[in-house]
Amino acid sequence: MSRNSGVFGALGAVVRWGLRLVLAFLLLVLGLMIAYRFVTPVSTLMLIRSLTGEKVVRDYEPLDKFSPNLRAAVLMSEDAHFCRHHGVDWGAMREVLDQGGIAGPARGASTITMQVVKNLFLWPGRSYVRKAFEIPLALVLDQLWPKRRILEVYLNIAEWGDGIFGAEAAAEAYFHKSAQNLSLHEAALLAAVLPDPYTRSVLHPNWRVTIHARVVEKRVGIWPGFSSCVR
Repeated sequence: MSRNSGVFGALGAVVRWGLRLVLAFLLLVLGLMIAYRFVTPVSTLMLIRSLTGEKVVRDYEPLDKFSPNLRAAVLMSEDAHFCRHHGVDWGAMREVLDQGGIAGPARGASTITMQVVKNLFLWPGRSYVRKAFEIPLALVLDQLWPKRRILEVYLNIAEWGDGIFGAEAAAEAYFHKSAQNLSLHEAALLAAVLPDPYTRSVLHPNWRVTIHARVVEKRVGIWPGFSSCVR
Protein backbone atom coordinates (compact mmCIF):
# COMPACT_ATOMS: atom_id res chain seq x y z
CA MET A 1 0.00 0.00 0.00
CA SER A 2 1.40 3.40 -1.01
CA ARG A 3 1.81 6.29 1.39
CA ASN A 4 -0.77 8.32 -0.58
CA SER A 5 -3.41 5.65 -0.28
CA GLY A 6 -2.77 5.52 3.45
CA VAL A 7 -3.20 9.29 3.75
CA PHE A 8 -6.40 9.28 1.71
CA GLY A 9 -7.69 6.38 3.75
CA ALA A 10 -7.07 8.31 6.97
CA LEU A 11 -8.72 11.43 5.55
CA GLY A 12 -11.71 9.38 4.48
CA ALA A 13 -12.06 7.97 7.98
CA VAL A 14 -11.92 11.48 9.47
CA VAL A 15 -14.56 12.71 7.02
CA ARG A 16 -16.85 9.77 7.78
CA TRP A 17 -16.41 10.35 11.52
CA GLY A 18 -17.17 14.04 11.07
CA LEU A 19 -20.30 13.33 9.04
CA ARG A 20 -21.54 10.89 11.67
CA LEU A 21 -20.94 13.50 14.37
CA VAL A 22 -22.85 16.16 12.43
CA LEU A 23 -25.71 13.74 11.76
CA ALA A 24 -25.92 12.81 15.44
CA PHE A 25 -25.95 16.49 16.38
CA LEU A 26 -28.72 17.27 13.90
CA LEU A 27 -30.81 14.35 15.14
CA LEU A 28 -30.36 15.57 18.71
CA VAL A 29 -31.42 19.09 17.74
CA LEU A 30 -34.45 17.76 15.87
CA GLY A 31 -35.50 15.79 18.93
CA LEU A 32 -35.10 18.86 21.14
CA MET A 33 -37.09 20.97 18.68
CA ILE A 34 -39.99 18.54 18.92
CA ALA A 35 -39.77 18.38 22.71
CA TYR A 36 -39.44 22.16 23.15
CA ARG A 37 -42.61 22.64 21.15
CA PHE A 38 -44.42 21.47 24.29
CA VAL A 39 -42.06 21.79 27.28
CA THR A 40 -40.23 24.75 28.79
CA PRO A 41 -36.84 25.15 27.07
CA VAL A 42 -33.52 26.24 28.55
CA SER A 43 -31.00 28.15 26.45
CA THR A 44 -27.39 27.02 26.18
CA LEU A 45 -26.24 30.24 27.87
CA MET A 46 -28.62 29.71 30.78
CA LEU A 47 -27.39 26.15 31.14
CA ILE A 48 -23.73 27.21 31.10
CA ARG A 49 -24.34 29.93 33.69
CA SER A 50 -26.21 27.50 35.94
CA LEU A 51 -23.47 24.88 35.70
CA THR A 52 -20.80 27.46 36.57
CA GLY A 53 -22.76 28.86 39.51
CA GLU A 54 -23.54 32.23 37.90
CA LYS A 55 -26.82 34.05 38.43
CA VAL A 56 -29.80 33.05 36.30
CA VAL A 57 -33.13 34.83 36.80
CA ARG A 58 -36.12 33.84 34.70
CA ASP A 59 -39.87 33.50 35.16
CA TYR A 60 -41.32 31.67 32.17
CA GLU A 61 -44.66 33.05 30.99
CA PRO A 62 -46.99 32.14 28.11
CA LEU A 63 -47.26 34.63 25.25
CA ASP A 64 -50.66 35.92 26.36
CA LYS A 65 -49.06 37.09 29.63
CA PHE A 66 -46.85 39.52 27.71
CA SER A 67 -48.15 42.98 26.88
CA PRO A 68 -49.13 43.47 23.22
CA ASN A 69 -46.86 46.53 23.45
CA LEU A 70 -43.90 44.26 24.22
CA ARG A 71 -44.71 41.82 21.44
CA ALA A 72 -45.01 44.66 18.92
CA ALA A 73 -41.88 46.50 20.10
CA VAL A 74 -39.67 43.41 20.03
CA LEU A 75 -40.92 42.36 16.61
CA MET A 76 -40.44 45.85 15.18
CA SER A 77 -36.95 46.11 16.65
CA GLU A 78 -35.66 42.61 15.97
CA ASP A 79 -37.63 41.17 13.06
CA ALA A 80 -40.33 43.35 11.48
CA HIS A 81 -41.00 40.76 8.75
CA PHE A 82 -41.47 37.93 11.26
CA CYS A 83 -45.05 37.25 10.18
CA ARG A 84 -44.10 37.17 6.49
CA HIS A 85 -40.98 35.04 6.27
CA HIS A 86 -40.50 31.32 6.95
CA GLY A 87 -37.62 31.46 9.40
CA VAL A 88 -35.07 33.37 7.31
CA ASP A 89 -35.38 36.90 5.91
CA TRP A 90 -33.52 36.35 2.65
CA GLY A 91 -33.62 40.03 1.67
CA ALA A 92 -31.94 41.11 4.92
CA MET A 93 -29.49 38.22 4.63
CA ARG A 94 -28.38 39.31 1.16
CA GLU A 95 -27.87 42.91 2.30
CA VAL A 96 -25.70 41.88 5.24
CA LEU A 97 -23.71 39.35 3.22
CA ASP A 98 -22.93 42.07 0.68
CA GLN A 99 -21.50 44.18 3.51
CA GLY A 100 -19.99 41.35 5.57
CA GLY A 101 -16.35 40.69 6.19
CA ILE A 102 -14.39 37.72 7.42
CA ALA A 103 -16.36 37.64 10.68
CA GLY A 104 -19.47 36.67 8.79
CA PRO A 105 -23.02 37.98 8.90
CA ALA A 106 -23.94 40.29 11.73
CA ARG A 107 -26.98 40.22 14.02
CA GLY A 108 -28.86 42.43 11.58
CA ALA A 109 -29.49 39.41 9.34
CA SER A 110 -30.82 37.22 12.14
CA THR A 111 -34.55 36.71 12.40
CA ILE A 112 -36.16 35.93 15.73
CA THR A 113 -36.45 32.31 14.57
CA MET A 114 -32.72 32.19 13.88
CA GLN A 115 -31.99 33.72 17.27
CA VAL A 116 -34.13 31.08 18.97
CA VAL A 117 -32.17 28.38 17.13
CA LYS A 118 -28.86 29.96 18.15
CA ASN A 119 -29.86 30.44 21.79
CA LEU A 120 -31.31 26.96 22.23
CA PHE A 121 -29.04 24.75 20.14
CA LEU A 122 -25.88 26.55 18.98
CA TRP A 123 -23.14 28.79 20.31
CA PRO A 124 -22.69 32.58 20.49
CA GLY A 125 -20.43 34.52 18.16
CA ARG A 126 -20.41 35.50 14.51
CA SER A 127 -19.17 33.07 11.90
CA TYR A 128 -20.19 31.43 8.67
CA VAL A 129 -19.86 28.02 10.33
CA ARG A 130 -22.61 28.82 12.84
CA LYS A 131 -24.78 30.34 10.09
CA ALA A 132 -24.37 27.13 8.10
CA PHE A 133 -26.25 25.35 10.91
CA GLU A 134 -28.46 28.24 11.96
CA ILE A 135 -30.14 28.93 8.61
CA PRO A 136 -31.41 25.42 7.77
CA LEU A 137 -32.38 24.77 11.39
CA ALA A 138 -34.41 28.00 11.40
CA LEU A 139 -36.26 26.84 8.29
CA VAL A 140 -37.06 23.54 10.03
CA LEU A 141 -38.13 25.25 13.27
CA ASP A 142 -40.51 27.50 11.37
CA GLN A 143 -42.23 24.39 10.04
CA LEU A 144 -42.38 22.60 13.40
CA TRP A 145 -43.50 25.50 15.62
CA PRO A 146 -46.26 28.06 15.13
CA LYS A 147 -45.21 31.71 15.08
CA ARG A 148 -46.72 32.32 18.50
CA ARG A 149 -44.59 29.57 20.04
CA ILE A 150 -41.42 30.92 18.43
CA LEU A 151 -42.03 34.42 19.79
CA GLU A 152 -43.07 33.08 23.20
CA VAL A 153 -39.85 31.11 23.57
CA TYR A 154 -37.76 34.03 22.33
CA LEU A 155 -39.29 36.42 24.87
CA ASN A 156 -38.55 33.89 27.62
CA ILE A 157 -34.93 33.11 26.73
CA ALA A 158 -33.62 36.48 25.51
CA GLU A 159 -31.07 38.05 27.84
CA TRP A 160 -31.88 41.54 29.10
CA GLY A 161 -28.92 42.01 31.43
CA ASP A 162 -26.36 40.09 33.43
CA GLY A 163 -28.19 36.88 34.31
CA ILE A 164 -31.64 38.36 33.56
CA PHE A 165 -33.40 36.09 31.09
CA GLY A 166 -36.87 36.57 29.71
CA ALA A 167 -39.21 39.53 29.53
CA GLU A 168 -40.95 38.83 32.83
CA ALA A 169 -37.72 38.93 34.83
CA ALA A 170 -36.62 42.04 32.90
CA ALA A 171 -39.90 43.88 33.52
CA GLU A 172 -39.73 43.11 37.23
CA ALA A 173 -36.06 44.08 37.48
CA TYR A 174 -36.28 47.36 35.60
CA PHE A 175 -39.86 48.58 36.03
CA HIS A 176 -41.09 46.63 39.07
CA LYS A 177 -44.13 45.38 37.22
CA SER A 178 -45.26 42.38 35.23
CA ALA A 179 -44.44 42.20 31.53
CA GLN A 180 -48.21 42.05 31.01
CA ASN A 181 -48.48 45.70 32.10
CA LEU A 182 -45.63 47.30 30.15
CA SER A 183 -46.34 50.54 28.30
CA LEU A 184 -45.18 50.97 24.72
CA HIS A 185 -42.35 53.26 25.88
CA GLU A 186 -41.13 50.72 28.45
CA ALA A 187 -41.41 47.91 25.91
CA ALA A 188 -39.48 49.93 23.34
CA LEU A 189 -36.67 50.54 25.85
CA LEU A 190 -36.45 46.81 26.54
CA ALA A 191 -36.37 46.07 22.82
CA ALA A 192 -33.66 48.68 22.27
CA VAL A 193 -31.18 46.95 24.58
CA LEU A 194 -31.59 43.47 23.09
CA PRO A 195 -28.74 43.82 20.57
CA ASP A 196 -26.26 44.27 23.43
CA PRO A 197 -27.72 43.92 26.94
CA TYR A 198 -24.29 44.19 28.59
CA THR A 199 -23.45 47.67 27.31
CA ARG A 200 -26.94 49.10 26.76
CA SER A 201 -29.00 50.11 29.77
CA VAL A 202 -32.77 50.21 30.20
CA LEU A 203 -32.65 52.42 33.28
CA HIS A 204 -29.88 54.72 32.05
CA PRO A 205 -30.31 54.75 28.26
CA ASN A 206 -27.65 56.46 26.19
CA TRP A 207 -28.43 58.34 23.00
CA ARG A 208 -28.31 55.16 20.93
CA VAL A 209 -30.88 53.37 23.09
CA THR A 210 -33.08 56.47 23.32
CA ILE A 211 -33.20 56.99 19.56
CA HIS A 212 -33.73 53.27 18.93
CA ALA A 213 -36.66 53.21 21.36
CA ARG A 214 -38.24 56.31 19.82
CA VAL A 215 -38.00 54.86 16.32
CA VAL A 216 -39.58 51.61 17.49
CA GLU A 217 -42.46 53.46 19.19
CA LYS A 218 -43.13 55.52 16.07
CA ARG A 219 -43.02 52.60 13.65
CA VAL A 220 -45.28 50.43 15.80
CA GLY A 221 -47.91 53.14 15.52
CA ILE A 222 -47.74 53.63 11.75
CA TRP A 223 -47.15 50.06 10.48
CA PRO A 224 -50.37 48.11 11.01
CA GLY A 225 -50.53 44.36 10.59
CA PHE A 226 -46.84 43.53 11.00
CA SER A 227 -47.56 41.59 14.24
CA SER A 228 -50.88 40.05 13.19
CA CYS A 229 -49.58 36.46 13.43
CA VAL A 230 -48.91 36.71 17.18
CA ARG A 231 -51.93 38.65 18.40
